[in-house]
Amino acid sequence: MKIATWNINGVKARIANLCEWLKSSAPDIVCLQEIKSEDATFPRLEIETLGYHVETYGQKGFNGVALLSKMKPDEVNRGLPDGDGDEQSRFIEGVFSVKGGALRVCSLYLPNGNPPDDPVKYPYKLAWMERLKTFAESRLALEEPLILAGDYNVIPEPYDCHDPLVWAGDALFLPQTREAFRRLEHLGFVDAVRATTDETKLYSFWDYQAGAWQKNNGIRIDHLLLSPEATDRFRAAQIEKHVRTWEKPSDHVPVSGWFDFEAA
Repeated sequence: MKIATWNINGVKARIANLCEWLKSSAPDIVCLQEIKSEDATFPRLEIETLGYHVETYGQKGFNGVALLSKMKPDEVNRGLPDGDGDEQSRFIEGVFSVKGGALRVCSLYLPNGNPPDDPVKYPYKLAWMERLKTFAESRLALEEPLILAGDYNVIPEPYDCHDPLVWAGDALFLPQTREAFRRLEHLGFVDAVRATTDETKLYSFWDYQAGAWQKNNGIRIDHLLLSPEATDRFRAAQIEKHVRTWEKPSDHVPVSGWFDFEAA
């Protein structure tokens, strides 16, 4: 089973690319972020025509997450718990039946947090990460395969960006951000890409400006975090960098993992 995450940066603007990728890459479950679409106007027909079930948690013009899957989920949960008053659409969870039990897959779009001296934005990011940790702890107690997939807006290590000095004061790379990410990992999660390679210059995002793509001045901020039960079934990971060369690309590319799961 192939499970992927992709910040699409506007699903309506990238629907042709999305459909082409679904046909050529053939993922079984896709976690989309930054769909920038309300549920009612999401272009589901084009995706359903390709054989995918669509679940969305949208928001007009901003944020928004979705789950596309070749199998229909048994359960869908929208919104990260403990978010009283949080109106931003950043989290959706699907529960799928696989041989041997349940598989939980979450699509998450973690807040950017910039500028870090903003009295609201960076505290919101850190609070959201703490809520994610609390949620993850509760799900780990179920002892089921769990995949937290998405745009984390976190550069975990210096070698996950082209120049650490450039990012030193950015909310994506501040020590508090990276420490919060490590606390999540230390619950028992495995970073799928780093479980397979320690290669440098592996990125999932390149800014549209200043020739970042041409110079490979990127950052790795899109992650698949795997629970111990998901790690046991994990076989390989890939950053699908070639998608960035397509016409009208997202500034992110898909990150995919392969697992020994079979539909029930």
